[in-house]
Amino acid sequence: MTTALLGLSADAFAQQTTADVLNTPVSGSVASWIIRTFGLLTVLSVAPGILVMVTSFPRFIIAFSILRSGMGLATTPSNMILTSLALFMTFFVMSPTLEKAWNDGAQPLLEERITEAEAVQRIAEPFREFMVANTRDKDLKLFADIAAERGQPAVSDGKVDLRVLVPAFMISEIRRGFEIGFLIVLPFLVIDLIVATITMAMGMMMLPPTSISLPFKILFFVLIDGWNLLVSSLVRSFS
Repeated sequence: MTTALLGLSADAFAQQTTADVLNTPVSGSVASWIIRTFGLLTVLSVAPGILVMVTSFPRFIIAFSILRSGMGLATTPSNMILTSLALFMTFFVMSPTLEKAWNDGAQPLLEERITEAEAVQRIAEPFREFMVANTRDKDLKLFADIAAERGQPAVSDGKVDLRVLVPAFMISEIRRGFEIGFLIVLPFLVIDLIVATITMAMGMMMLPPTSISLPFKILFFVLIDGWNLLVSSLVRSFS
């Protein structure tokens, strides 16, 4: 009888302990740490997308890709080289923005001087200023009108909403990237036309003109110091 009572008491204690553990509220510091860790992992997982959306990366990579296509080089320079160059140029152009976002938002958050919500607003503000300075008014008006048609505010607290600003900035960057790409491809197209005309006049129908024009395009690009001109023009094109 005593053994049975002890067994029942042990089972009841185990069940009560389990229920107490499961129902114990998490302390504020632990909950904050969990939310902060989850947010950090989320940001890291979408970092490439954020980099494409709110920085100068699209303009760089589009110009470099069009340059490679215009020269007739399929895999040289490789994608890794072009992407790495575009990334480092992006860090160079965006360094004032990144420093301001770190000093105003990220560092005070790590020192627990501001809340997560306030940190997000402070971190987003430098990027908002950069995008506003490099977005065409026409593109911004397009998305503002679309937002107004859907009953969504385009401006909140005297600032352009990020839902309107980010897509407007992206299409502005894509447009400028193609504009720069056109200016890059134009001299290479002239070289292709000249070589094609000469080979046709000489009766070399079976010889592809691109195989002859390729060395001339590479030589032309090297002689004018093309990489220096292209990189300096791209960096200086940002406000």
